[in-house]
Parts: sequence; structure tokens; C-alpha cells
Amino acid sequence: MEQRSYSCDKCSGTTYKTGEIRTTGSGLSRFLNVQNQKYQTVSCEKCGFTELFRLDGSGFGNVVDFFTN
Repeated sequence: MEQRSYSCDKCSGTTYKTGEIRTTGSGLSRFLNVQNQKYQTVSCEKCGFTELFRLDGSGFGNVVDFFTN
């Protein structure tokens, strides 16, 4: 992720960490535990407030998740 100026909405902190999470959807993907929902996280280092941003969850990552479950 590109480094940009950041200000936390809760505490006005200016430092952050980024991460990523994957979750299952509903229906058949949930039954098969295919983690097809992908989100980027941005967390304030001062207070821990975290925002989630949806990313495109398609492609190779889904195939790997399916075979490793």
C-alpha cells in the first residue's frame, strides 16, 4: 500500500499499520470454507481503531485457500 498522510478519525493519531484479512462469503463458499472476501486493514498505532477496505478477492488466492482447507 502506498504511504500517504494519515489522521485517525477517533484520536487524530498520525501513525498506522496495514494488514489484510480474508473471510468466507455465504452459501456454498461458506460450506466449502472458500475465503473469497478480501479486505485491507488500516489500524491506528495510538488507539487501535481499524478501518476495512474491500479488495478484489478473486483469482489464485481463492484456489490456494480451497486446496489448503
